[in-house]
Formats: sequence, C-alpha cells, structure tokens
Amino acid sequence: MKQKPDILEVEEIARSALFRVEQIKLRFSNGVKRTYERLGRHHSGHQAVMVVPLLDDDRFVMIDEYAAGMESYQLSLPKGLVEPGEDLLAGAERELKEEAGYGADDLKYLTCFTLSPNYMSHSMHVVLARDLYEEKLEGDEPEDLGVHIFSFDDLPQLIAREDFSEARVLAALYMVRDMLAE
Repeated sequence: MKQKPDILEVEEIARSALFRVEQIKLRFSNGVKRTYERLGRHHSGHQAVMVVPLLDDDRFVMIDEYAAGMESYQLSLPKGLVEPGEDLLAGAERELKEEAGYGADDLKYLTCFTLSPNYMSHSMHVVLARDLYEEKLEGDEPEDLGVHIFSFDDLPQLIAREDFSEARVLAALYMVRDMLAE
C-alpha cells in the first residue's frame, strides 16, 4: 500500500454559506511537493443521506427537483442533510416524507458514496426504504417536488434522459437492482 503524502499546510482561501475552499500543500513519499485545492465543509456535523424508496421489488420512487448546479430540473432520489443529533435512518425517513410523501416501515443502511474525492470531502449515505406508506411532512423545499414511479426495467431509458444525470443516483439504483436479483 502506498504511503500517504505528508500534509505540510492547509489554508482556507475562500468561504461561502455552505463551502470552504482550501489550499493543501503536500509532500509525496518520493519528495515531490504539490499544492492542491479542495472543497471542504464547514464541519457542521451534518451527514448527507439519499434514499432508494421501493414500492415493491420492481418499482421505485423518484423526485423531480431543481438542480441549481445544472440550472435545470433533474430526476433524483429523495436526499438531504441529517439534522445534528438525528439518527441517520430517522433523517432518511424524514427526507423521504418531506420530498416524496412516503414513510417506510423498513429502512436499511446500504453504503456511503463519495462525490468527487480528488476535490471534495463530501459523502452521501445510501439507505434502502421498503414497506412504504403515504405520509407527507412539510420540508424546506421552495416548491412541491414532482413524484414519479419507475421500474428497474426503465433504467436504460432513464439513462438516456437529459433530466437524469446524477451518477450517485444511478449507482444506487443499479446497486439495489442487483441486490434484489440475488
């Protein structure tokens, strides 16, 4: 296993309400020094969670929400931040109720994805929700989110859609599809 580089210095070079930009100076085991930049968090203690809501072993629920980074509406899975002191699974169910209008009697932690590990420290916990029932909670969304039902057979058509581009959502859906097939 390779030896991790030595961190010589970390400096915050910019800050917004949500992010910090850090410059990190490294020395690799072969003596080469490099300066990288990364997007950091404010270390608020929040975890991020994404829910794969299953109506049955073939159909899942997606939402349609505005993605400011893409400047378009995108099909996605319910997701958001877990509140400080809130259990990860409780946060997942709260986000599911707020964004999709469903609760779940069965929640199972699946995995954690990183987003762009070369440039960010952010990660997303993935939770499977089964035994759904209708229940809507008021959330912090600025508008109602469209709720859509798809089948795992729809994945090839979803990939071809312009309004479906989030790789972590696609990875989670394929992971759950393959898990259910076993």
